Amino acid sequence: MITIVGGAGFIGTRLCETLAAKKVDFEILDLKESQSYPEKTKIVDIRDFDALKAAVSGQTIINLAAIHRDDVRDRTLYYTTNVEGTRNICKVADEAGISSIVFTSTVAVYGFAAPETGEDGVINPFNDYGKSKYQAEEVLRGWYAKNQKGRNLAIIRPTVVFGEGNRGNVYNLCRQIVSGKFLMVGSGRNRKSMAYIGNIAAFLALAATQAQGYGVYNYVDKPDFDMNTLVTDVKRTVTGKNGVGLRLPFWLGMAMGSIADIVARVTGANLPISSIRVKKFCSTTTFSCEALEALSFSAPYTLAEGLERTLEAEFLNPDQNRQVFFTE
Repeated sequence: MITIVGGAGFIGTRLCETLAAKKVDFEILDLKESQSYPEKTKIVDIRDFDALKAAVSGQTIINLAAIHRDDVRDRTLYYTTNVEGTRNICKVADEAGISSIVFTSTVAVYGFAAPETGEDGVINPFNDYGKSKYQAEEVLRGWYAKNQKGRNLAIIRPTVVFGEGNRGNVYNLCRQIVSGKFLMVGSGRNRKSMAYIGNIAAFLALAATQAQGYGVYNYVDKPDFDMNTLVTDVKRTVTGKNGVGLRLPFWLGMAMGSIADIVARVTGANLPISSIRVKKFCSTTTFSCEALEALSFSAPYTLAEGLERTLEAEFLNPDQNRQVFFTE
């Protein structure tokens, strides 16, 4: 039995589908009921130790639960959920004799990292999400250190995850491109590491079912797209048109983002543009995954196939009954 904390979300739902296909038994602990697996769901808040302890019945825990959006106003939520919730999971594992934990962290722990940063890269998070995730990693490393020979800990740091049903940054970018409202900011030569949901779910399933001792793994689907290629591919696939369209210089995009920051602070509005989002869009954010490659993991899909499947499902042949997940 595998306990999936946060299993009703986007990654969790696809992971459950992957485990079900492999006939691996699992349960879901979440604040909300899984639409796909309501019969396997227990409503639990990981900040509540007693409730968490009473609910966990698996021999392996996969922790997907997190506060991760950029626009969370109460910054303490990052730490009470991401750090203290993880601490509760470790306490439950200690008391229940659970020896395997898989934790989804994030490449945000590296901050604005140098291109091709690997798992040994400098830890320098720029936001509370990255900071809290790294603190959670440290809690888990403390748990593992108590019994290194008898425990398994896999810390997985995915880059931006996209796929069918996800209403996050990649979907929003694709929707803007398809609608004709997209404006390229900067040269577009900056590259972005991405991860397709079908592949990250497959790797999480592998990590949960094969004992590996201790490991930290960046999850990236290679090769990386640059923004010009990504925009052009989306535009050609969905609309049949080529090119990226209108382009703004970086300085102008940042100026517009800074103005939006001021408006948001004054009005409290949640605007689609901000200086940090412009900076993130125009920066090269690529990561290496040497530790992952050492495991001889074979991703079920190429990155291009993942993008094609997503565009087909979301824009070319959409299913109005598909469950959708709103994320950053």
